[in-house]
Amino acid sequence: MRRFDFVTLQLFIAVADEGRLTAAAEREHLALAAVSKRISDLEALVGTTLFYRRPRGVELTPAGQACLHHARRILDNVERLQAELSEYGEGVRGHVRIHSNTSAIIAFLPQDLSAFSRLYPEIKIDLEERVSSEIITAVREGLTDIGIFAEHVAAPDLQQLSYRQDRLMLMTPIDHPLAGRESIAFNEALAFDFIGLQQDASLQTLLNEQANLASKTLRMRIQVRSFDAICRMIHHGMGVGVLPERTIYRDLGDLQLKSIPLSDPWAQRELVIGMRRYSSLHVTARHLVDHLTQKKKQVNPGVS
Repeated sequence: MRRFDFVTLQLFIAVADEGRLTAAAEREHLALAAVSKRISDLEALVGTTLFYRRPRGVELTPAGQACLHHARRILDNVERLQAELSEYGEGVRGHVRIHSNTSAIIAFLPQDLSAFSRLYPEIKIDLEERVSSEIITAVREGLTDIGIFAEHVAAPDLQQLSYRQDRLMLMTPIDHPLAGRESIAFNEALAFDFIGLQQDASLQTLLNEQANLASKTLRMRIQVRSFDAICRMIHHGMGVGVLPERTIYRDLGDLQLKSIPLSDPWAQRELVIGMRRYSSLHVTARHLVDHLTQKKKQVNPGVS
């Protein structure tokens, strides 16, 4: 492996993407013979065939699929290294990547990240909104430093620290039959049509699971991609929905909505910060985790 070089890895990725040596050579502005030789040298180096040669192109072997995964990771890390070092030269002394679910982004992170940036103006923060399952995968694969997601989503291989709590509320039109209730059990609302998030959202998964446990069906009338859209659909009488209390838009004053606390124990949700290991984070990421948890590192059971 001592003869690995980044140019060869880039060529390997190009061939895998294009499926033809000729197209890869054109993409990388190299002679076809040079590309062919580098691929052959790479296969000799790793001691196995990486491509099946077909009459109309090439196709990755199982070993080639594994090599592609690692090659992309290596080049991505090199690009990040170059970017971070250039930021040091420009006076930016750190860089932290966060993937977070919508609830935390709306309810908590604006204030928390603003306060952190005042304390550490030299640290750059990259924040991406993702559903909890995608966040967990990104943390596992090193595509983000930390993730913020709902505790009920299984991630036993990640170290998790308590971040914030939110409470789930049933949202109804103001003239809905349930609107007069002070609190309500989730299964009482299952007689009505629901407006919800896309199927892979952790909140949607939780509601489906709870409906199944109650031996009832969650009647999804419409699924949208934002809490704002849920509120507007409910306002126009399309159904009811469940939202975290802190994400209910206070500036939607034109909407006639009623929020009713869910009385179920699971409706009090825990948001957690997940990482592969706190001790393996770079120092700037540890600063951010310390700030978000206020140094209260309550590690969830099962993770050392």
